[in-house]
Amino acid sequence: MVAVEKQGVLNDKKIVGSPMVHMTGLALVLFAFWMVLSGRTETKFVVYGILTAVVTTWVTYPLLLVPNKDGSKKYYVFGFSIPKMIMYFFWLMWQLVLANIDVLLATTGQELNIDPKVVRFRFRADNPMASVILANSITLTPGTVTMNVTDDGVYEIHALTVGAAAGVLDGGMQKKVADLYGEKFDFAVVESEE
Repeated sequence: MVAVEKQGVLNDKKIVGSPMVHMTGLALVLFAFWMVLSGRTETKFVVYGILTAVVTTWVTYPLLLVPNKDGSKKYYVFGFSIPKMIMYFFWLMWQLVLANIDVLLATTGQELNIDPKVVRFRFRADNPMASVILANSITLTPGTVTMNVTDDGVYEIHALTVGAAAGVLDGGMQKKVADLYGEKFDFAVVESEE
């Protein structure tokens, strides 16, 4: 039964990208992690590492596939370009520094310079991981919290300062996430009901 299921995963035409490439990359990362943690290079430990990485990859690969909204495609959770992810990581770290400075200046002056508000925008992506990364990146940035993401892609963000609200609504982070996952940039500011 499991072999039939695994064979189905390998031949599943809904999976974006090559399952064998995904599985090989995951097995190599797991094997490298094993070698770093074990610190042993004797043949027995290398063989244990290879077997453990292959079995773990074989068992967990179906769990690392997420379907899009209509179920027509399945995306690999780690299906992004590593160089693009590294560039996004450093860009996000810089945004965190800038947001920290904005919140620091707004909260430590003679008068509190905060203007909390809820802002909304629509960001649509076929890959559900793009939505997850965007929502978490916004929440990670000081001064902003993702409160809700609706089924039709409307994000409700609580922004502490005018700068935080402007940063969320300028579309820069959304564009970076769309580029990271190779998605079409589909972004629009949604007018608030206030």
